[in-house]
Amino acid sequence: MPRVVVFDEFGGPDVLHVVEDPVVEPEPGEVRVRIEAFAVNPLDEMVRSGAGFVPVPLPHARLGIEGTGVVDALGPGTTGLRVGEPVILAAVPDAHVTGSYAEYTTLPASQVIARPAGLGIPEAAAVWVGYSTAYGALVEKAGMRPGDHVLITAASGAVGRAAMSIARYIGAVPLALTRHTGKKDELLAAGAAAVVATDRMDVVESVRDLTAGTGADIVLDMVGGPGQQQLLEAARPGGTLITAGFLDPRPAPSPEDTTLKTFRYRGFDHTLDAVVVQRMAAFLNAGVRLGALRPAIDEVFTLDNVVEAHRHLEKGVHAGKIVVTVRPRR
Repeated sequence: MPRVVVFDEFGGPDVLHVVEDPVVEPEPGEVRVRIEAFAVNPLDEMVRSGAGFVPVPLPHARLGIEGTGVVDALGPGTTGLRVGEPVILAAVPDAHVTGSYAEYTTLPASQVIARPAGLGIPEAAAVWVGYSTAYGALVEKAGMRPGDHVLITAASGAVGRAAMSIARYIGAVPLALTRHTGKKDELLAAGAAAVVATDRMDVVESVRDLTAGTGADIVLDMVGGPGQQQLLEAARPGGTLITAGFLDPRPAPSPEDTTLKTFRYRGFDHTLDAVVVQRMAAFLNAGVRLGALRPAIDEVFTLDNVVEAHRHLEKGVHAGKIVVTVRPRR
């Protein structure tokens, strides 16, 4: 039988183990995907440790909100896809049941998109969450335009890197925020127009200097917490703050500037909307075709080494996405 990664209790990486489960036949409107690779995301770590935002029933819970593979079977009446077609999982809202950490998953056909030509399997596994989140937050929510100065926190992470690429692609000016000066060259190479390193620089003063005194038009905050106060001060009056991350669970301050537009963004705001997903897919396809959008891969593991992949994630030293490849047994 096919293999799937599950956990029966919350805890560290060692709670993950590989078991065998029967394949699930797709119902009308569903598709079964043979997974070729999946990416490991911070949300997976949170869910595995018991710190997720929604209850996860145990035992035998699955993980995985991102992956790529080929269509293995179609449910009755399912159209728009063909068996053998390479696809990307666009949404896995019930990951504890249908997560991508497996050889096969079955989900609604509306939750997969065609894999962009030109992406290898590890890249395809790692592209969607980062780029769809950055695109949804910056383009769909904030209405980012050419010339906008965009301040991006946690810039070395997957969403941060995607946000810099998308800003560059549109003609905006990405300003990367990091805690470590040593990451400056890496972030400049990844597309930042300038880097603000908080271990040596004042955030507000630096952003003012980089924007001729006006402040950032858009702030994309992937961290949250009390440090958001500096981001509020670094934004221009009438600008936009989007909070899309949860790295700091402490309460964030309320903005004193009533002209500042603030949004709380979650990926499922858009990835469950078929119309927006098609816009995202078209944008991604064009960017990949032109070479402007491509995810950075840090390290690739195999399914048997999924525990090591999670240990690597917890170290916090990765520069790019962590990917796990899946090769079904014959």
